Amino acid sequence: MTTFNPRIWNRKLHRWGSIGVALPFVIVLCSGLLLQLKKQLAWVQPPEEKTSVRVPTVTMEQILATAQSVPEAKVSSWADIDRLDVRPGKGIVKVATITNWEIQMELATGALLQSAYRRSDLIETIHDGSFFHPLMKLWVFFPAAVIVLGLWITGMYLFILPFRARANKRRVVPSSVGPSAE
Repeated sequence: MTTFNPRIWNRKLHRWGSIGVALPFVIVLCSGLLLQLKKQLAWVQPPEEKTSVRVPTVTMEQILATAQSVPEAKVSSWADIDRLDVRPGKGIVKVATITNWEIQMELATGALLQSAYRRSDLIETIHDGSFFHPLMKLWVFFPAAVIVLGLWITGMYLFILPFRARANKRRVVPSSVGPSAE
């Protein structure tokens, strides 16, 4: 009969848990690294332009017309626009399309400043797992995150274990002292 040894079980859980989360974890890690650099890498997210305008005077019709003037964005109506991001401090409005194009316009006239393909939203869906299937986020990537947290806890335990063992050895007082020198 084997007895329950927490050290052995901790190592086994740590080993098998790391195998179980390997693929989701590397996906989260790599996509997270790209997202950390999204403001520095134009390939991930287009850099934001700046203008001197701070008060928006552009109309919604002007925004739609400018968005429609960018053929790559494939905007024919408001249904093709995912969201608007108004940045008064930078004097721009960003239009994010459902085709992942970002169109930046001046806040005063709606003049086109730049348009570029925006990969950050796609990378975010890969990062959270919803890119693969809507249920992957909750049923694969979330449990993988919980297991990674457990791996961190067990890893810290495995890291501290030798230090505790050495400290315990130093505290042990020899039970028998040799013959006295009297």
